Amino acid sequence: MISDDTLLEVSLRVDYPNRPHALTDVSFSIQRGEVLGLVGESGSGKSTIALALLNLLGWKGGVATGRILFCGRDLLSASEQEMRSIRGRQIGLVLQSPLASLNPALRIGTQLGEAWRAHAKGSRCERSAAVAGSLTRVGLPNEEEFQRRYPSQISVGQAQRVLIAIAVMHSPPLLIADEPTSALDAMTQVEVLTMLASLNRDMGTALLYISHDLQSVASICHRIAILHEGEIVECGSTESILATPRHPYTQQLLACAPWLQLLPRHRRPSQPPLPDNASQPNAVFPWGSTPVPRRRSQVSIPTGR
Repeated sequence: MISDDTLLEVSLRVDYPNRPHALTDVSFSIQRGEVLGLVGESGSGKSTIALALLNLLGWKGGVATGRILFCGRDLLSASEQEMRSIRGRQIGLVLQSPLASLNPALRIGTQLGEAWRAHAKGSRCERSAAVAGSLTRVGLPNEEEFQRRYPSQISVGQAQRVLIAIAVMHSPPLLIADEPTSALDAMTQVEVLTMLASLNRDMGTALLYISHDLQSVASICHRIAILHEGEIVECGSTESILATPRHPYTQQLLACAPWLQLLPRHRRPSQPPLPDNASQPNAVFPWGSTPVPRRRSQVSIPTGR
């Protein structure tokens, strides 16, 4: 039975015609107002999960089985008409390529206005107020001069903020952010992560943050789920995943995290020694099912939801 605080519960398997068993055992849940990080290497199926949650796998020939319970409703059995009322209004999506995701032929204000009209009715003044408010919410100018620009006339960082403004236009209870910082420089990455954390704190929006970057995940997520070869192999609080990872794959990810090595040695989670053949393709790592004792990590972790 699902708790009243559970916003999303997933038990999923996905097959493609040319890639059966793309996802074989993906199970996780998200509570209301929670930030869950989904971590995995390229090709592990992270974006497939995002598409499945929005019931869009059919566009790529994928077939999903299992269940995706969102607010108690199974999205896998929902009709396309039902999903159109959910996408954008109840579940927002932010993609990793902002300039490619925006329509290059439409002005910024027009695209925001269309996003508002997709799920709301009202006067031109109400639409303008909603657009201006959404831009302000993500730290962008709401003046007409900015709204009249085309995507090619703004920076990549501004374009990503526009995508987020569109995604949170209707204050959805769930936001999916699929590699939202991968195309950004380091300073802009920090700004976007700070903004996502603020949206979670101020609006109570739950966030599924999808990334291969453990450092960014650790900075804003309450919990982390590790995806490997089509399965969620480990899921727990950010602190427990960083301090006492149980699965060998998670341990390998942390062993390869350079930012952990920059912490003072007495504050750094202890790492097991690498084998002599670590550089070889078939190297065997000495990590079994017993968790490796680690000290508490000093990475900043959100404490509130």
